[in-house]
Amino acid sequence: MSHPTLESRKLLNIRALVDEALCFQAIREVRWPDGVVRCPHCHSAQVVKYGTDETHRHRQKYRCKACPCYFDDLTNTVLKGRHQSIVIWVLCLYFMGLNLSNRQIAQELDLNKDVVQKMTYQLRRAVAEQKPKARLGGEVECDEVYVIAGHKGHPSAVMKQGRKGRRNRLKGARGRGTLEGEKPPILGMIQRGGEVAIHMLADVKQKTIAPLIEATIAPGSQVYTDEYNIYDRLTEWGYRHKTVCHSRGEYARDEDGDGFHEVHVNTMEGFWSLLRSWLRPHRGISQENLPLYLGFFEFVHNAKKRGKGLLDSLLPLLLT
Repeated sequence: MSHPTLESRKLLNIRALVDEALCFQAIREVRWPDGVVRCPHCHSAQVVKYGTDETHRHRQKYRCKACPCYFDDLTNTVLKGRHQSIVIWVLCLYFMGLNLSNRQIAQELDLNKDVVQKMTYQLRRAVAEQKPKARLGGEVECDEVYVIAGHKGHPSAVMKQGRKGRRNRLKGARGRGTLEGEKPPILGMIQRGGEVAIHMLADVKQKTIAPLIEATIAPGSQVYTDEYNIYDRLTEWGYRHKTVCHSRGEYARDEDGDGFHEVHVNTMEGFWSLLRSWLRPHRGISQENLPLYLGFFEFVHNAKKRGKGLLDSLLPLLLT
């Protein structure tokens, strides 16, 4: 289902979102941008208003004449049936877009940190699950990075491994990591001038990356990588493949003599710097939750918006 875009309607006003009545009005405009309320069960437009919610008086209720079913402004969305007010949820989402930590969001909203942690988990999961899947083509760069991620908040997994403290456990650790070694690899694919796709992996093997590459990058695309041998079969998989040899100190190469060094993975390397900066405020991310943080940041990066503009893209994702 297509989502309403910034170009199709007005930018959300943050000041309006702290007023519950205006907040629900904004949600209705996002969910039904053409002004026609449709039943979330059968998609019929034969809908009549049916009063308001007893607890939140600005939350409109409806009855569908076609089903017939009853629903309200938030039915079948991640925001339905929540204890906190809709204003709190929307502001929490806004602060997540600004990359505030759970502790900072809790301070801003005057909430318990554990409550905020549950809220941000549910919102990140919804964004990670419902974001559009990137489809890349043309010139694409592939690379991998390794992020330290244990089992914070999962005591059974910690006890099973019987490992030492985090600092001692990782002291002197070198080389390529694995999920089992609590240094999971992240595969990145980025189209030059376009979108990015990132995936946490169990390990870095050809059989692990092949399905992800084939599902994301259009056949026949020009793919640039470093000399790591997991990419050796890209030509066999239907791609044009060129490599840059980092081990020889080569980071970009001009093959056609036009003065432009087109063979490189510097775009992907630059993205890794952005990802590290994004993850830095969120200390101790577990490997169980890391894919949610990656999915959220992938959406943020591909949306190419910040602040109110990003909220304008996030809300339609959660309300459709």
